[in-house]
Amino acid sequence: MFKSLNLGIAAIALAMSGAVSAGPLGIGSTATAEMIAGWDIDIRPDGTGLPPGEGSVADGEGLYEAKCASCHGLFGEGAGRWPVLAGGEGTLDTAHPEKTVGSYWPYASTLWDYIHRAMPYPAPQSLTDDEVYAISAYVLYLNDIVDEDFVATKESFAQVKMPNEPNFYIDNRPDVKNTRCMKDCADPSEFTIVTTFNGVTPTGHFKEDSGVAANHYGGDEPKATAVEVAATGINWDFSPCIAVPEDERWGRHYEGYSEDPEIVTNMGVASIEGYQTKSLGSSNISIVACAKHLVGDGATEWGTGMDNQPDKIDRGNALISDSLIRAKYLPPYIAAIEAGVGTVMA
Repeated sequence: MFKSLNLGIAAIALAMSGAVSAGPLGIGSTATAEMIAGWDIDIRPDGTGLPPGEGSVADGEGLYEAKCASCHGLFGEGAGRWPVLAGGEGTLDTAHPEKTVGSYWPYASTLWDYIHRAMPYPAPQSLTDDEVYAISAYVLYLNDIVDEDFVATKESFAQVKMPNEPNFYIDNRPDVKNTRCMKDCADPSEFTIVTTFNGVTPTGHFKEDSGVAANHYGGDEPKATAVEVAATGINWDFSPCIAVPEDERWGRHYEGYSEDPEIVTNMGVASIEGYQTKSLGSSNISIVACAKHLVGDGATEWGTGMDNQPDKIDRGNALISDSLIRAKYLPPYIAAIEAGVGTVMA
């Protein structure tokens, strides 16, 4: 039995040695020029990679309305919570920057590349090269970057200069090259972290006694607020805002913590415990917290705000399903109640 087993192993080894000779790893096959061309579709800032073809602003208008406007709006203003494509000039250095193709993007090549690669959303890479040129030209026109008689070709498109290109620059900071530890390395669980970026830095590996994990979500700031509020004789704070804001145009976007429900939940609980201390009324600096505003208010739709004013989103309509409310917008409120929040806006 053992002899036959050894013969079997030898046969397998011979078979494998034959397979290895077929290539470096003995698997797969050499990519053909056609296969490579299917993946090599990127367009560089200088226009390298642009294919032959052409499309005018006039041609792009009809194509855009048929294939793009349902999500991005007739004039690039964005429908619902879909991305805004046009406008936003002069907002990048404000508290509410609007990053659009015209206000933010540094190169026109990115527009052609993205439309060709990923649009329209239901049928990516279904557009012809001429259609991509036409839609790209129209989006540039919506941003006042080209004139209405502009015709995009391989040559003319490569000459388009975007308004925000000068604000992008090469990061000239030197690379840090550390020697990789291969043995007897430090145990990450024993690291003492002195600071973190709230809501960004992972905390699962922190030493329990480092004190950082407990304060990672901002527990110290609410405690300081509680001290200052209590000193004035006021015992209630209209905070935290545990909405999940998703549209930067929302009037109360600045009050929210994040678009990530988990971060919102953690920040909300930390704030409540900071204001109220672990037990409401347990000290003379304990003030009552208020979970606000209303469940789902961070998902309000643009154009449904007060008195139906088209430029308002505050106090608008949140058209979301019951399942989405329970999965995304309700958890921060449940956690706030479990943390003993004194009041809830309703």
